[in-house]
Amino acid sequence: MSVETVPSIPERLKTGIISGLQTSGRMIRIVLPLYIAVDLLKGTEAVNLLGRLFAPAMKLFGLPGEAAFAFVAAFLLNLYAALAVMAPLDLTPWQVTQCGLMMGIAHNLLVEGGVLGSTGAPAWKLTLGRVIIAVAAGLLLNGVRLLSGG
Repeated sequence: MSVETVPSIPERLKTGIISGLQTSGRMIRIVLPLYIAVDLLKGTEAVNLLGRLFAPAMKLFGLPGEAAFAFVAAFLLNLYAALAVMAPLDLTPWQVTQCGLMMGIAHNLLVEGGVLGSTGAPAWKLTLGRVIIAVAAGLLLNGVRLLSGG
């Protein structure tokens, strides 16, 4: 039986700071460009047109049409990308909660579906199930909001 020594406090701090900076760097490379792009594009006719196109579907969840962009980012990329897209959209606190609920259930679908598939699980069924549960939760939360007069 070998005894493992615990690193010193300065060594642990150094490791933690380096790891934290690396993680921050990875997040900034995703979040900052998306935030800037959405903020710059927010007032363009292309975004307005796509927002109007998705408005009927997003209205079912109590969200503006532009929120569809955040869902695309969450489904295909990750929650950090979705946050970067959501930030410049001027969503209400309730709308952010609604997005958070739905995206928390169904996010990073391509990568996580691939991981599930590599385990032998029926990836497409599980991914579809996550999307269906996210839609049901979003409809339920919006229904509760409407019934409570919100």
